[in-house]
Amino acid sequence: MEWPPDIQYARSADGTSLGYAVLSDGPRDILFAVGMGTNLAVDMNMAPAGLRWYERLGAMGRVITYDQRGSGVSDPVAVNDLPTVERVAEDMAAVLAAAASERATIVATTSLGPAAMLLAATKPDLVSSLVLYGTYARMRAAPDYPAGVPGEVLDGFVNFSRDAWGTGAMLNLLLPSRADDPGYREAFARAEKLFISPTQSAILGRMGVESDVRHVLGTISAPTLITHRTGDRFVSVAHSRYLAEHIPNAKLVEFEGEDHAPYSGDVDALLDEIEEFVVGERAAPEPGRVLATVLFTDIVNSTGLASEVGDQRWKELLDGHDRVARRQLDRFGGRLVKMTGDGLLATFDGPAKAVLCACAIRDGVKVLGLDTRGGVHTGEVELRGDDIGGIGVNIAARVVDKAGAGEVWASRTVRDLSVGSGITFEPQGAQDLKGVGEPWELYRVAG
Repeated sequence: MEWPPDIQYARSADGTSLGYAVLSDGPRDILFAVGMGTNLAVDMNMAPAGLRWYERLGAMGRVITYDQRGSGVSDPVAVNDLPTVERVAEDMAAVLAAAASERATIVATTSLGPAAMLLAATKPDLVSSLVLYGTYARMRAAPDYPAGVPGEVLDGFVNFSRDAWGTGAMLNLLLPSRADDPGYREAFARAEKLFISPTQSAILGRMGVESDVRHVLGTISAPTLITHRTGDRFVSVAHSRYLAEHIPNAKLVEFEGEDHAPYSGDVDALLDEIEEFVVGERAAPEPGRVLATVLFTDIVNSTGLASEVGDQRWKELLDGHDRVARRQLDRFGGRLVKMTGDGLLATFDGPAKAVLCACAIRDGVKVLGLDTRGGVHTGEVELRGDDIGGIGVNIAARVVDKAGAGEVWASRTVRDLSVGSGITFEPQGAQDLKGVGEPWELYRVAG
């Protein structure tokens, strides 16, 4: 799935322009409404787990998603014009109409959950089914709603989110599993600034905490799946338990974990449940997906060198390079996937072996007057006959692009899995990898 997608615009009832995109084709329409979480231009969700989320949703149907008003590429919200939940529901209907969707499953998270429930209750002809994740009917506590949060706490949170916006401090609530990762925090803070301004974030935050759709829950007729992580620090699971008690025939499924973002944690377990609900059955296990360490190498300045030495000499150099490469692959237990013209793609059952092989190839071809560079990543790959593909391969290809002559670079995953190998990794900071999404922590192999 390419990111960023082709962005189009819908026009809501009050004239607000809403940026939306259709991400896939399929037999059924799925509107993915992400409360305070989508940015069609620059999206934190495009980490590997996020890509997995969108790819699996895309396998279920035609996925439509959009930037809610006040965020991303959609129109801003006036400071004194707090959007009502009715208006946000109208926005959803406008996006569906613009995308030529007559009826859709609504998958809604966090602050867009109330609007999705209101839409299902008031326009049942538009909503075939409803999937709610980490959301609520009302956020504020009340005598008849003990699941809520005290008003002074919510007001303090809205002010905190505005003042701390762009620092990554929200990770402590949204993604505690990544909160201690300096590289991820830096990338998250940068994405916050690109996504929405502090003032707009406060406006949308206040909209979220002022919503109350408890009065419509009993009238929702669409089949409803409610999902929540039991340790969610941002939205208590008590809210979803309330929804399950008040939406007729709703199914509640709880998952372990503290992360609020749906694309973090055990993403596949959550998606399995959603797929069974939406499609009617779970996808069969994918034997074509395996975890592997991927190595890319290539000859530095191959085009210029070929032009300089001529065709015959260049062929001799390539043959020499290939002999060295194959010998080192055999030595370190690598599986050659293919030669790439001026380099190779190979897989290994361990990251340290891949790193050492890349270094050995680099050293071995120096006698030929060639400089190579290498990129190593460990991740999930798709088996396509004798070839491989998928996000793991894409990341490795982007890692080698960052390396200089005579260098071997690796992802943080490789570094973490190589502890005790004796290999020294020098941090190179968070690097933007084209087509991958969020910056990745990369390392250069020393020596």
